[in-house]
Amino acid sequence: MAEKKSYHEQVRIDYTLRMRDILKTLPDFAKDYFRAIEPRSSAKTRMNYAYDIRVFFHFLMENNPAYKNYSMNQFTVQDLERLEPVDIEEYMEYLKVYKRDDGLVTNGEKGLARKMSALRSFYNYYFKHQIISKNPTLLVDMPKMHEKAIIRLDADEVASLLDYVETAGNHLTGQALTYYRKTKDRDLAILTLLLGTGIRVSECVGLDLNHVDFKNNGITVTRKGGNQMVVYFGDEVARALHIYMEGDRKAAFPLPGHEDALFLSTQRKRMGVQAVENMVKKYARQVTPYKKITPHKLRSTYGTSLYKETGDIYLVADVLGHKDVNTTKKHYAAIDEDRRRRAASAVKLRED
Repeated sequence: MAEKKSYHEQVRIDYTLRMRDILKTLPDFAKDYFRAIEPRSSAKTRMNYAYDIRVFFHFLMENNPAYKNYSMNQFTVQDLERLEPVDIEEYMEYLKVYKRDDGLVTNGEKGLARKMSALRSFYNYYFKHQIISKNPTLLVDMPKMHEKAIIRLDADEVASLLDYVETAGNHLTGQALTYYRKTKDRDLAILTLLLGTGIRVSECVGLDLNHVDFKNNGITVTRKGGNQMVVYFGDEVARALHIYMEGDRKAAFPLPGHEDALFLSTQRKRMGVQAVENMVKKYARQVTPYKKITPHKLRSTYGTSLYKETGDIYLVADVLGHKDVNTTKKHYAAIDEDRRRRAASAVKLRED
């Protein structure tokens, strides 16, 4: 009998298998790069980089006259050093909008930065190992990332969101009401957990029943990189989890392979990341229609609240699972909205 895999182990296996399929669509020499970065990157990161590198080679075949008659397997590593900085700049421009079989693809600042980072890393491997003598990506400025205001829920919006989930049935009828009743306690448990611990959505869907410890009010989550950590929760989270686990979850009959999952879909399978994202958006737009709230925004909401309450940026970094405290400082130690609001009335233009 095959050993049972945890959710996160199975995800890693799935990404690895998909990665192998993508490698078959890239030039042979690309395998050396992806083999080299394996010890210091996740399977998901490698898969995303492989997709990005494939876009680069497609760009060359579609837009560079020197490669218009090329097929993917004709590229050699020496083709990398034949390109000039202007070719890299043209690629960066191409990435903003390009065609794919299933339609147009657009990249904002974040997507552009990731794809260019992937290409620079790809080039750097062959340059560092003296396989190529030129690295044109070093002569091109990487796209500028503008600071964006962190979107999060205010304290009253958090209360409104949870209140709405509890009472939404008062405004529903028919099939919508039936679905709501089936999922209310589960959804309330997920939202309360995300808002009360700041865990990532991937960590949330990976939770098993035995990861919840009511004796110590803690959950065992698998962080990025695969290390496990206990995250503690308060009484509100404990109450919401207890209601769900002793009610709908205990009465559920999961499909084979999903018996251990904490959060189940109406199809009796482990909920996925997309399902949780859709659920959060569904409820949040009823309460804050002008804010695009996602599970990550709930994480930001928790981090901001924790920092305001404790003033301890290192504690926030630890609880959120940030490897670099500077990431935390960037997000949560900035001037907050309350101080900005106070600034609006601090300067008097005329005496009353």
